[in-house]
Amino acid sequence: MFAVLRKEFNAFLNSPVAYVVLGVFLVATGLFVWVFPDSSVLDYGFADLQTLFNLAPWIFLFLIPAITMRTFAEEKKAGTIELLLTRPLTDGQLVGGKYLACLLLALLALVPTLLYYYSVVKLGAPEGNIDSAAFAGSLIGLALLAAVFAAIGVLASALTRDQIIAFLVAVVGCFLVYSGFDSLASLFEGSSAYYIGQLGIAAHYRDLSKGLVDSRDLLYFFSVVAAMLLATRLVLRSRNW
Repeated sequence: MFAVLRKEFNAFLNSPVAYVVLGVFLVATGLFVWVFPDSSVLDYGFADLQTLFNLAPWIFLFLIPAITMRTFAEEKKAGTIELLLTRPLTDGQLVGGKYLACLLLALLALVPTLLYYYSVVKLGAPEGNIDSAAFAGSLIGLALLAAVFAAIGVLASALTRDQIIAFLVAVVGCFLVYSGFDSLASLFEGSSAYYIGQLGIAAHYRDLSKGLVDSRDLLYFFSVVAAMLLATRLVLRSRNW
């Protein structure tokens, strides 16, 4: 699995994909967090990075499918998937290696956001006047969100041999899981609305953004990732049916 991970991650670094993803993410978040007056931390007047964590999921909604769309679709189109499947690898190792390579690239985009945190800490009055627990929880939530989006993207890529179709399916899938249940919950009232909302990512992401790292939220994210990867493995195994 680690050999596949290494190969896939090196392939990302040797192509424009990694640099486009990192560049787009950093430019978009940088503009909204520091430049645009309606969302700038400097104009907001509070030592808070909520703008970053409100915006990042919508950027990841498009960037992560762009990363994952080639994982299996490109192999199928090039005809190398059969060769790959004859290697001494289990389907789980193959899926795990490709998934972790995509996730690692997505998480790499989050590393520079630590500079945002450091900047706000230094700019705060008094210095350090920032809710560090909320920042840490939001960062964990964003990492888990990236994990779910990457799992959905890998599944979408396994379903087709066309990268564009894989990208579109992944975007729609990520949108439905992130925001679809909230929209559906708004049609109901009371406990029904609450439980429907809990099926989506947004509710759990909001809880983590408050700095409350609850085991139920972690279990939700890990369960969705596991379900998507098991579904991808099942799609690959369907070649034997």
